[in-house]
Amino acid sequence: MASITKSSADSIQHATSQAFRLPRFATLLIAALLLGCGLASMLLGAAQIPSIAIIAELLHIDSGLTKTEVTIIWQWRLPRVLLGMLVGASLALAGAAYQGVFRNPLADPFLLGAAAGAGLGATLAIVSDIPQDVTPLGTVPVVAFIGALVGVSLSAALGRAAGRSTAALLLAGVATAAFLTACQTFLMHHYMTSIQAVYSWIIGRLVTSGWNEVNFITPYFVVGFGIILLHRRELDLLRLGDDEAVSLGGHPRRSRLILILAASLLTASAVSVSGLIAFVGIVVPHLIRLTLGSSYRIIVPLSAIAGGAFLCLADLLARNILAPAELPIGVITAFVGAPFFALILRLSRQLL
Repeated sequence: MASITKSSADSIQHATSQAFRLPRFATLLIAALLLGCGLASMLLGAAQIPSIAIIAELLHIDSGLTKTEVTIIWQWRLPRVLLGMLVGASLALAGAAYQGVFRNPLADPFLLGAAAGAGLGATLAIVSDIPQDVTPLGTVPVVAFIGALVGVSLSAALGRAAGRSTAALLLAGVATAAFLTACQTFLMHHYMTSIQAVYSWIIGRLVTSGWNEVNFITPYFVVGFGIILLHRRELDLLRLGDDEAVSLGGHPRRSRLILILAASLLTASAVSVSGLIAFVGIVVPHLIRLTLGSSYRIIVPLSAIAGGAFLCLADLLARNILAPAELPIGVITAFVGAPFFALILRLSRQLL
């Protein structure tokens, strides 16, 4: 036992020393990619506005733009860019946290029924007679957010009743998602006239009405990011198993619960404003892990930056590939994520 503990301590010490040597070049490169994608999204769009004028307007220099063009920049393009960054960062952070908690490289932000609950909530809001302007954000995102939290709560309750183990929680999430998806399918079949609106939400989209969506998701992102960032060391300890984590001063049960709640909150807030955008939570943390190191002191902060850049780039492609038509952003992430998922599945088959 002593040798095992010493080996574990050496592993943690190595991971920690790795983390303190945070790769500056890679960090700057990812940050530059984030800023570059954001700027490109501001400059490109259906409205043909001169790039120099847009940059001047952003710098609060006299741009000579019309009132309509100024409105497009400040009330449509900039909120959409920031929303994409926040949603991408939230999903990537949630994916990193889930993968660390469950020690499973295929863990996904939609693992515990969050997506299925959000989908059912959105469907209920669309097909019902509830006014769509009950809140400044609209009815669908708020009800989807509540549905996501309900889905996670049901999974947690079912997993707790089944034995409180990680495997029980995973199976509970699968069962809950299947049940909620069945309920959603029933509603879609019963209300065929609303199926187009439901479908457009399911495949993911970034649509803004001013700053409402950004204002809605920001506090949840700040809280979730802060919690996961503060638990980076605990995520490294969880990689070793509960017994060794305890021997090294960790609190695996408490940390696991807190991290699951934080990741689920990030997922619920993200899908409530963007619909179901898949694969971000799998692709981004894995790219960081494979290229920069396996310590969560590296994975957590860089996943947030890279997740924002990834979704911002996906949105840029979705808006311009078939311009003036617009592809659903979920289609772009699926084109990238599905092959990557297959690759990870092949590489990780010994862990399953």
